[in-house]
Amino acid sequence: MSEKEPDQAPGPPEDSAPRCPEHDLELKWFCSSERRLVCASCKGLGGPCREHHVRRAEERAEELRTLASGAREIVIQRLGLVKNVCESEEQRLLEQVHTEEERAHQSILTQRSHWTEALQKLSTIRTNLVSMLTDLDDRSLVQSEREIFERTEEAEGILDPQESEKLNFNQKCVRSPLLTQLWASAVLCCLSGTEDIQVDERTISPFLRLSEDRKTLTFNPKKSKAYADGPERFDHWPNALASTSFQGGLHAWIVNVENSCAYKVGVSSSQLPRKGSGSDTRLGHNAFSWVFSRYDQEFRFLHCGQYQPLALLRCPDRIGVLLDLAAGELLFYEPTSGALLCSYHAQFEGPIFPVFAVADQKISIVQ
Repeated sequence: MSEKEPDQAPGPPEDSAPRCPEHDLELKWFCSSERRLVCASCKGLGGPCREHHVRRAEERAEELRTLASGAREIVIQRLGLVKNVCESEEQRLLEQVHTEEERAHQSILTQRSHWTEALQKLSTIRTNLVSMLTDLDDRSLVQSEREIFERTEEAEGILDPQESEKLNFNQKCVRSPLLTQLWASAVLCCLSGTEDIQVDERTISPFLRLSEDRKTLTFNPKKSKAYADGPERFDHWPNALASTSFQGGLHAWIVNVENSCAYKVGVSSSQLPRKGSGSDTRLGHNAFSWVFSRYDQEFRFLHCGQYQPLALLRCPDRIGVLLDLAAGELLFYEPTSGALLCSYHAQFEGPIFPVFAVADQKISIVQ
């Protein structure tokens, strides 16, 4: 009785090379005109590629390998350059931090020495004054009034602070436009998305109209009576606050501004004044708002009534806002190119609200 042979899996066909569906010949040629592999008959007389530029597939494969190798070299070179620049900037900033740390430490030692000497002087003056008040009779004490006054005045002068601001660590030593640009690019690449921002209807000015989705603000030159007045509402300037506020963390949102030539985009604290036509209620003209502003062809960053002119090569269609409350940094950027438009450092005390103003056409929050 013979044993049954086990089933064997079918092996690959003898010729597994791709073949032409029209001529059933191996595809050994590459047609540059149609960007595809063809057979000998396709490129021969009567073939569809007879008048095209055709070469061997091996030549095309070698060309692709050369192009891929060149692309890899470019990537390696550029990443190497970025790495070298980052390492150089890191070294420069760390040296500045070390220098500032040493300066602050030396200032503390100097101040300590100053106060030690000052305490000794105060102790001497105190001893002299106590002795005069104790040992002198009334007549001598009256005659010593001038001396007592001078010693008291000297004691007051000793207590004056000596360059106390130099005892603080200067955070500006770690600021770097290059580092800020790289950090912003990295953050924007890592963020899963922008915040879902909506405008708080209770805050919008009567010169603005809000869309149903609460994301578009349209300027209305005539004051509307449709909105009831309330403590949250801006009653004059065309401002509005978002319904979302932030106490900490990292946040980003984008505003479409392509239809407006007069707008402001930024952040504000809850202490922002709402009532009246004075400058203190205008965005960027008080201590409670930080905004990117456009008026016609002028672009500025505004805060506390001070402005920083911004030289932009073109008018951005969208403005991105990046707020890092932990680092105390506010950035405005162009989402399309990732170009940094402006940055500002401050200790923002929450809650912090996205804020908007428009005095021409409309602006919209992009989701």
